[in-house]
Amino acid sequence: MVTHTDENHWDLIVIGGGAAGYFSAISAAEAGCQRVLILEKSPQVLGKVKVSGGGRCNVTHNCLDPKALVKFYPRGEKSLIGPLHRWGAADTIEWFESRGVELKTEADGRIFPVTDSSQTIIDCLQTAARDAGVMLRTRCGVESIKKIPAGEMAEVFQLAVADGERLTATNILLATGGTRLAAGAKLAAEFGHKLEPPVPSLFTFNIKSPLLAELPGLSVPKAIISSPKVKGLKTEGPLLITHWGLSGPAALKFSAWGARVLHDCGYQFKLEVNWLAGIDTLARFSELRNEWGKRTICKRSPFSEIPKRLWERMVEVSGISGEMIWSQLPKQQAQALAQTINHSQFQAQGKSINKDEFVTCGGVKLPEVNLKTMQSKLCPGLYFAGEILNIDGLTGGFNFQNAWTTGYLAGIAIADAS
Repeated sequence: MVTHTDENHWDLIVIGGGAAGYFSAISAAEAGCQRVLILEKSPQVLGKVKVSGGGRCNVTHNCLDPKALVKFYPRGEKSLIGPLHRWGAADTIEWFESRGVELKTEADGRIFPVTDSSQTIIDCLQTAARDAGVMLRTRCGVESIKKIPAGEMAEVFQLAVADGERLTATNILLATGGTRLAAGAKLAAEFGHKLEPPVPSLFTFNIKSPLLAELPGLSVPKAIISSPKVKGLKTEGPLLITHWGLSGPAALKFSAWGARVLHDCGYQFKLEVNWLAGIDTLARFSELRNEWGKRTICKRSPFSEIPKRLWERMVEVSGISGEMIWSQLPKQQAQALAQTINHSQFQAQGKSINKDEFVTCGGVKLPEVNLKTMQSKLCPGLYFAGEILNIDGLTGGFNFQNAWTTGYLAGIAIADAS
């Protein structure tokens, strides 16, 4: 028989020592849950927090209206409206600042610690967990979970951990991250949950093209990406040329919204790029024939948005001589150059991970979860938080906001039920 006084019995065991796991454990403990334990199978906790935002940790985004914020989630948009009303970006900002973390908002709305160091966020979370009495065990993977009779406590969860030890808990929270890692998916499936298959989101495109060759690091501020493979989808934003192809917010947004379709076609697809969104290129060429008549076309980009080296390459691949001046530009070649600028065609031949970050779409199906409490509808006492749910956001702090929101709501609900 299991009793509340057993050393190996916990009110809450959180499986996964990432952002969502830590935040749920802290929230539960601060709200009165007495014995809380985090189990992490790797040697270190908060690994994704460490590398996120290039090591700066993009904590959240300065989008404080939940109805606007949900628009940044390709999966989970409608389902997150209620949760974000209960714990949104403003709550996250207040939580960290009340614990001594000074935050700053950058021009694009991303929010970082003023230290520009993810260690600031890690230290804050670890300090809050210790102060709340949360216990931690690393190198402690969970092999299986089952429910067993427990006398006056009805049933409890029994966990078999990697070293053969048995632990019990009144409540379990799964925060194991994206379900591409089989551990979290296996544990959820043991209690009857069906998962949306995991596929990558937020990735960059592998492209070999004469237009892009030897131009890594160049970018334009406002491009539009589309593809016949994903009908109706167009994404807009900064676009970056890399050693392997294309990246930047426009590409990452396209990969997120088109994640499943692009996976299904093996990441082999045609891509169209408009490098000058909202600009009538041919009309500008007509003006340049008069304004810059004697200037050599390739020598200077007439568009501030297009870097000089990229402009030179666009002129070259459009078949325009390096000696041609604007007043001599034939209509046919002007149209070819406009086509290059506004309708560049590429063949994507694979994907690459965005830096050290990896986000998946897929996970526990949201209709099987009570989104007010993050408790399983199939198994009382089982909760979820973070990327194990079928929720994923664009780059910019949105995936961390999902972790904070779902982790907080689960933690508070567990404390209320304890």
